[in-house]
Amino acid sequence: MTIRTKNYIIILFLLTGILCFGQSGTEKESEINLFLNNLSEDDFSGTVLIAHNNKIIEKRAYGLANIEFNVKNNIDTKFNIASITKLFTTVATLQLYEQGKIKLKSPVGDYLPEYSNKIVRDSVTIHQLLTHTSGLNNFYVADWDKIKNIDYQKTSDFVPLFVNDTLLSKPGTKYDYSASGFVILGLIIEKVSGKNYYNYVKDAILKPAEMYNTTELEIDSIVKNKASGYTSMFGENKTLKKNDYYLTKASPGGFYYSTISDLFNFSKALRNYKLLNKRTTELMFEPKVKGYNTNMGYGIGVDQRYNQTIIGHAGGWYGIHCELMDFMKDKYTVIILSNIDDGGDNGASKLSDFFMELIADKEP
Repeated sequence: MTIRTKNYIIILFLLTGILCFGQSGTEKESEINLFLNNLSEDDFSGTVLIAHNNKIIEKRAYGLANIEFNVKNNIDTKFNIASITKLFTTVATLQLYEQGKIKLKSPVGDYLPEYSNKIVRDSVTIHQLLTHTSGLNNFYVADWDKIKNIDYQKTSDFVPLFVNDTLLSKPGTKYDYSASGFVILGLIIEKVSGKNYYNYVKDAILKPAEMYNTTELEIDSIVKNKASGYTSMFGENKTLKKNDYYLTKASPGGFYYSTISDLFNFSKALRNYKLLNKRTTELMFEPKVKGYNTNMGYGIGVDQRYNQTIIGHAGGWYGIHCELMDFMKDKYTVIILSNIDDGGDNGASKLSDFFMELIADKEP
């Protein structure tokens, strides 16, 4: 074999490898396109965005934003994002940590000396609030019978719902998902920053991330291009009912409204260190505790069950199912917003399973 022939074979081999790698990405995108083309409005109501290497490759809308008046969802429709809101609270807390105004291992009482529950005040730390290991409950579920859904204007208005509840476990010993803990973080953000929670989030997160369609809303607000929510009681009922009864104005623990494009901008800003510096972002993404199914960083899911880590958060409630997923190895971002809950085998669940199977080799 001559040197020239040998070089030709090496070059051919390298080119073949490059082409195969490129084809692999193209094949994924072809499968995504085919899946979305075959998705019917009976399968899914909502919007979906897929990006690769921070470039959007698909944005689609399906189903109805308002069933009564036959108003279709579009790619800019605003959806209630439920617990994805907790990502805003987490970033706000870590921004103040970066500024030296919050210490992660300090107790609640260092910032809220007037907080009336002594055990929480003296024993629960910021770290435990961010990792759902405080022992506090999830007031949206545990204290639902106390909630009057139009009574909440300020972060502090939510506190009476849970402040006297008994802790589920000794602080720092057990994972229990807690919206209550994130309301306390909201109070700390207000105390330390000198701004109310909603204004702080707007100034320090939404504006820098160019999230111009993301906001808290009163539940009786009349807003253009907002999806109404419809509950199937998580797949149990065939007849849908409106979910207004189950909602409140947003708290630091849930219920902001957003769009797929805004949440993509948030994902990019967070991963590219525009909201937190590199060291703090890595601290946020570092697994801290085992959650119900996945590991948790600070306020964010760190799913390491498949062939690559998926960073993100879900939002689920009556008439709401949302997913924000960043596939860290292959650099795909998937955002799914739905105004109908599901039982785990259709709706937004069908979409999230498809993308985890395709990109991360989740077993069907």
